[in-house]
Amino acid sequence: MINMDGSGGTEKNGISGFTEEEKMAMAERAKELAARRKIGSKPKPEDFEKDVLDKIAEMGEPDQTIATNLHAMIKEMAPGLSSRTWYGMPAYERDGSVLCFFQERRKFKTRYSTVGFSDKARLDNGAIWPVTFAIPEWNEDVEAALRSLITRAIS
Repeated sequence: MINMDGSGGTEKNGISGFTEEEKMAMAERAKELAARRKIGSKPKPEDFEKDVLDKIAEMGEPDQTIATNLHAMIKEMAPGLSSRTWYGMPAYERDGSVLCFFQERRKFKTRYSTVGFSDKARLDNGAIWPVTFAIPEWNEDVEAALRSLITRAIS
């Protein structure tokens, strides 16, 4: 991941490239696409649920707690969203398009996990609005904020 200050990535001849973490994420995405092609164009919601639960189980703390709670919350609040992995991370889609996703801190060596929303989420709020949120740990404030965001995103 190339950071705002230009750090990150790899360099060869002064040209920035991909980090090992980014390469791994792209390889995971290629596997996901291959699995999706095997299933066909109309996967059932349960087709990828196990993949998401397996990814969450592999995470260290506090990412595992955050991802587990987020997953349960989304299943409760938005049962119409399907779970799948996206670049090796838990994601939730509607009509085949990712609506929101979780990114564990360990994957890109950041100091916090993130929950992000795609342009399919209805979070529009004036001329500018955030779509990615840092989560250092799970607590009541995080839960309340995410419940509000998910409610808006799926409306």
